[in-house]
Amino acid sequence: MGARCSKFGVCWWPSTLKSNLSHSSGLERESEQISLPSFREYSLDQLRSATAGFSVDSIVSEHGEKAPNVVYKGMLEDGRWIAVKRFNKSAWPDTRQFLDEARLVGELRSERLANLIGCCCEGNERLLVAEFMPYETLSMHLFHWETQPMKWAMRLRVAFYLAQALDYCCSKGRALYHDLNAYRVLFDQDGNPRLSCFGLMKNSRDGKSYSTNLAFTPPEYLRTGIKMKLGHQR
Repeated sequence: MGARCSKFGVCWWPSTLKSNLSHSSGLERESEQISLPSFREYSLDQLRSATAGFSVDSIVSEHGEKAPNVVYKGMLEDGRWIAVKRFNKSAWPDTRQFLDEARLVGELRSERLANLIGCCCEGNERLLVAEFMPYETLSMHLFHWETQPMKWAMRLRVAFYLAQALDYCCSKGRALYHDLNAYRVLFDQDGNPRLSCFGLMKNSRDGKSYSTNLAFTPPEYLRTGIKMKLGHQR
């Protein structure tokens, strides 16, 4: 899937980092102008068609011991590339819980996220639909590079953009992020890092929520178990 370091500039990123960082204060305002469709429900037939029948050739990742899932690359009828996360049948048996959680995450819109644009809930099927990021994961570029390691300027950009993504999510009431790791950071068509929206979904198995690794948790939540509202911060 996508290009590797020898074919893609993410490993030798030009020195435009400073100018990009200086515009961070307008992130939320710019995020509101992102051209994305509103969150919606897709039919299973639509997603089956988009992924060539959930073809093995369309698989871009497989993981999850407690709630196994597969992510497929697909294309909608309008030509938009998507990533489709398909859970196994034991995950999310509660239809309402799944839909409520997906809709809440689907309200988020940020240029620092690989945004959730839809879901599907038919029979035993539970699928999430997100923007497709064509240039692999941070893990690929950190640990599986072919010609040279990722430049430090790009590593700094990843850290800064990731912090912005988490800050945005906190400001919108989604403060907890599950299983934050190098596979959750993806690179978009411009080579910019984005945080996967999938980690914002609560985890479920057999109708019960369970906690995996809360890799990002606000300090006040760790102390009190309560997420502080933005207006109450000192």
